[in-house]
Amino acid sequence: MEGQFFTWEALSAMGGASLLTFFIVQYTKNQIDRWLKVPTDIYAVMVAYGVLLASQLAMGANGGDWRLYMLNFANSFLVAAAAGHLHNKSIHPPELTEINEKGEHKA
Repeated sequence: MEGQFFTWEALSAMGGASLLTFFIVQYTKNQIDRWLKVPTDIYAVMVAYGVLLASQLAMGANGGDWRLYMLNFANSFLVAAAAGHLHNKSIHPPELTEINEKGEHKA
C-alpha cells in the first residue's frame, strides 16, 4: 500500500492519528453539535479513541485484551490534544517576525 496517504501503522502513531482526528472532527462537528450537544473536546477524544482502536485492531491486536482498550483510552486524550493544537495553528498561524541587527526578533 505504498500509494496510500494513511496506513494502519501511521494511524497508530501520534502524527497520523491526530491528523485524521483533526479532519474528522472538523468535517463533522457541526452535525454532532446539532444532534448530540457534545462539547468538541469530548467529541475529539471519542473520535481519537475510534481511530486508535481501529488502527490497533487492523494491525492484529488482540480484541479480547482489556489493556488494548485502556491504553487507547489514555492515548486518545493525547491525540485529541494534538488535534486541537493543529486546529489552533490553522486558525492562528505563527506570525513572521523580522530579525534586527542584534539578532533579536521584532514583533
